[in-house]
Amino acid sequence: MQNLAGSLLLNPDLRRLRWRCRRGLLELDIVLGRFVERYAGLDERQKELFDELLDLPDTTLWDMISGKTPALQDDQRALLAIINAD
Repeated sequence: MQNLAGSLLLNPDLRRLRWRCRRGLLELDIVLGRFVERYAGLDERQKELFDELLDLPDTTLWDMISGKTPALQDDQRALLAIINAD
C-alpha cells in the first residue's frame, strides 16, 4: 500500500489539497496538515464540505475549528469533529 507522501507526488488533486491547507495561521497549518492524511477516507459530501471550509478566511475557519464559533449545519459540525479528532 502506498503512503500519503507517495500519493501526493502522484496525485495532482491531493497536491492541490495540501497546498490549499497551507494557511496564514500556524494553528491551521498544523490541524489541516494532519487532517489531509485522513482526507481519502471521507465520503463525497464530506469532501465537498471540506472544500467549502477551505474557502473561508483563516480567522473564520480557525474560530470554527477551535469551537469559538459554532458550525451552522449538522454535517459541518460532524466534519469539524473529524478534523479535530487527533
